[in-house]
Amino acid sequence: MCRRIRRVRQRRQGAAAVEFAIVAPIFFLMILGMLELGRAVMVQQIITNASREGARVAVLDGAQRVGSPADPGVIDSVERYLTNANINPDSASILINPDPPGDAGYGDPVTVTIDIPFSAVTWLPMPRYLVGGKTLSATTVMRRETVQ
Repeated sequence: MCRRIRRVRQRRQGAAAVEFAIVAPIFFLMILGMLELGRAVMVQQIITNASREGARVAVLDGAQRVGSPADPGVIDSVERYLTNANINPDSASILINPDPPGDAGYGDPVTVTIDIPFSAVTWLPMPRYLVGGKTLSATTVMRRETVQ
């Protein structure tokens, strides 16, 4: 009985290596896809929060597109939020409507939109699995708060 088991084991000596060679590429592809999708979801949440921060600044009295260090504008607050989240704000497109936001009347909507290509924020050297050529976008609309 022991001889028979030894013979079977000797015939199956390279089976684990062959199985690993078949499964490993698929496994690593799945891991990289999960990393890329997770990063896309994370960046989407960050730019949503950044557009919300910009809209909060835009709806206040005296809102400016670009302000001073003492009184930051809409673009400044969005860029600061993106920088604090380790996203390069130079790769983002920030749109404000109306521009400048101070032109909006009481109760009028003010929109802040941020677009950023996923290729500028991915952790992988070549993003191509799930969201390779996509642009992530976030829009926030708030009503203008001003003295009537």
